[in-house]
Parts: sequence; C-alpha cells; structure tokens
Amino acid sequence: MEYMVNFNGELLKDDSLFLNHENRGLRYGDSLFETFRVINNTIIFWEDHYLRLMSSMRILRMEIPMNFTMEFLEQEILKTIAANQLADSAIRIRLTVFRNNGGLYKPETNNISFCIESKVMKSLFYTFNETPNEVELFKDFYVNADLMSTLKTNNKIINVVGSIFAQENDYDNCILLNANKQVVEVLNGNLFMVNGSKIKTPPLESGCINGIARKKIITTLKKIETYEIEETAISPFDLQKADELFITNSIIGIQSITKYRKKEFKTEVAKDLIGKLNAVARLG
Repeated sequence: MEYMVNFNGELLKDDSLFLNHENRGLRYGDSLFETFRVINNTIIFWEDHYLRLMSSMRILRMEIPMNFTMEFLEQEILKTIAANQLADSAIRIRLTVFRNNGGLYKPETNNISFCIESKVMKSLFYTFNETPNEVELFKDFYVNADLMSTLKTNNKIINVVGSIFAQENDYDNCILLNANKQVVEVLNGNLFMVNGSKIKTPPLESGCINGIARKKIITTLKKIETYEIEETAISPFDLQKADELFITNSIIGIQSITKYRKKEFKTEVAKDLIGKLNAVARLG
C-alpha cells in the first residue's frame, strides 16, 4: 500500500523527494521528533508530547510558528491518518521538526518545517510482551549528563551503534551509561529498577530522555501506597541486585527485561503497571 506523508501541511506520496542534501537534520542533526500512539483518532498523551516538543524547540532556539498550536498539529496528524485510510486502526505517528535549510553550523534562519509519518500498529492498547529480553551494558560510548541529552533530537548515533552492538552479540537491548558510569536508559526507552516495593529510575540529571511514559509511570506510582518511587542514580552493580527491571516508552508502554548477565528477573510489577498505564491513556 502506498502511504502519504504530511510535509508542512501538504500530503505527499511517501516516496516523494521533498527533502534535499541541504536539510539541516541530515547535515547537523538539527532536528527534533516525537513518536506517539493514535487510537481511534485520539492522540495518546498528546498534551505531554506537544509541550515537550515546544520546550525542546525553545531550548534549541527554533522559531515556533504562530499557527503551531496543539489544535493545529492535531488536525494535521488526523489529516495524515485520514489520507492513509487508517482512522480505525492503532497508529504510530512520528512528528519531526527541523530547522530550515541554510548556513553551516550557524543557521541562516531559525524557521522550521515539519513532517508527519504514520504506521499501523498491531494492538490498540499497551500489551505485555512475554518474549525474552536480554540486555547488556554498552560501554563503547557514553551519554552526556546534561540537558541536551534529555531532548528527543535526531542525534541518536549512540543508539544506532549500540543497536548494532546488541545485534552482533545476540542481545535484545543495551543499557547506556554516562561518563560517571551511572545507568542512564536503554537504547529505546527509560529504565526502571524494582527491589521489593521500592522502584528506582535514573533522574533527568543523569542524561536520560525526558520520556512521556516515564513521566506517566512516575505519577501513577506516587498514587499507589504499595510502591515507593525514587528518581536516583543507579550503578551497573545495582542492576544485578534488582528483583525486576523494565523499560518504558510511548510506543511499547512497558517491557520487562528478563535477563542481564547471569541474573534472570521477575515480571510481576511490569504486568501490574501495564494495565494502569492503559487506564491513564484512556483518561487522556
């Protein structure tokens, strides 16, 4: 099936050559993106994604167009879904924003363009994945423990090389570290560690992505008396003492890590929280 993409409000065939070699996202990674679910024309956690995008654009000194409202972008997303006849499906949307062409490191303009892509997903709601999920530390390169690392920019070369490392060594994922040798996140999401009723996750100061699913899980856990959530530094040694490890992002929801080195982990807390995350998603 031929899909349509939305480039600055214009619907184009997905094989259209609407970008060129001067694109600043290609040249310098001068770009941001958001990925999220859309279910029955409802954008899951849309306000959170929109506000994160606006905040990130300001940090990168991008000029936010006057019409770049939450309502405008929602209409453009739904227009793209309708053009692909996917309104009754579960959709994965990638919204990319990049600074317009011109300049070297110093841009000639701070004006931006956007692109919206849609892809069908199998499940309408977050489901628990029973597939074994073995991870290892990726120590070839480190994440910077600064504000820039928390943004969803197109500078994901560590994640790319880490993914190749995982594939070459028969791992399903890798855990990223910062220069202080602290746990930051995994290749495709945030990381949570469970010890009994205590749950820990690396703080934003570690350099982890300011994840939307991470935020929702933290907020949910604070309302549950049986759990205690803490944003704190985690060492690789701490991981081997954990009862459970799980990953969060806006697309998969929650996924358990089943093995790290010789340690195999439980999955009970992740299974408990997946239903709670679905309930939060349905409430908006």
